[in-house]
Amino acid sequence: MRVAGLALVLAVAAGCSSKKATIYEHENFADSGTFSRNYPVTDAQSCEAARRALLSQGYIITSSDPKLVSGHKSFQQTGETHMEISFSVVCADDGSEGHHATMFANALQDRYALKKTNNSASLGVGVLGSVSMPIGSSDDSMVKVASETVSSAKFYERFFTLVELFLPPEAKKAAHITEKPKTDLGVPEAKAAPAPVAATPAPAAEPAPVAAPVPPVPAEAAPAASEPVAPAETAPVAATRSEEPAASSETITPPTHSSDMPPPTEPIPAMPVTGQ
Repeated sequence: MRVAGLALVLAVAAGCSSKKATIYEHENFADSGTFSRNYPVTDAQSCEAARRALLSQGYIITSSDPKLVSGHKSFQQTGETHMEISFSVVCADDGSEGHHATMFANALQDRYALKKTNNSASLGVGVLGSVSMPIGSSDDSMVKVASETVSSAKFYERFFTLVELFLPPEAKKAAHITEKPKTDLGVPEAKAAPAPVAATPAPAAEPAPVAAPVPPVPAEAAPAASEPVAPAETAPVAATRSEEPAASSETITPPTHSSDMPPPTEPIPAMPVTGQ
C-alpha cells in the first residue's frame, strides 16, 4: 500500500510538472485569407475604400497616409469596464499591369478596468520621525488590463464586404462583384433626385359648338309659373284737398207770404260755423 501510494504521488507530480504548449505554437503562418483581400484597383483606391468603410461605422481615423489607414472606436460595456478596438489597414501594390492591390487588415482589442488608488499623507514628528497617515480621498482611473488581436473570420469578412461597397463602380464590374443592399451593411442609401418633368404643350382650344336657334314659344303655350310675374305698379294717389263750396252770388228774394212758399223737397244744409 505504501509503495502504491508513493507511485501515485510521483505520477501526479510528473503530470503537473509537464511543459505546457506556448501560445506561439499555434502560429502556423498559413495563408488562411482572414486578414487580406485582393482588389482590381490601385493601392491608393483600395485604402480610400477602407477609410470610407471605417468612417461609415463610427471609427475615428488617426492617419493621413494614402496607403495606410488607422482608426479606433470605443465601447463602454459597464460602468467599470471599457473596450477599444484599434483598426489598422495597409494597402500594397502587387506590381502587375492590371493595377491590382492587396489589402491587409487587423484589429486590436484593448480592455480597460476602473482602478481606485487611495492617497496618504506623511506627518512629521520631531521625536518619532515621519508618520504616514491615510486620508479618505481616492483617485479613479482606467487601467489597461488586457490586449488581444481580433482573429474572428466573420469579423473581417464583414469588413471586407463593406469595403467592396466603396470601390469604384468600374472596378466592381471588372471583378464581377455583386452589388449588395446598403441597408444590410449599415450604410444609408442616397435618395434619388426627382426626374425633371418635361413641359407638355397645352392642347389647342377646340372651337365652341354653335348653338342651334331655338324656335320662339307662343305666349299661350308658355306655363304661367315658368317666369315670375312682377306685380303691376300702381300710380301714386295724389291727395286732393277738399275745397269749400264757393258762396253763391245769387240773391234770393223771400216770398211775401210764408203760406205761399212750397214745402221743401230737400233738406237744407246747415250753415258752417266759423270760429269767433
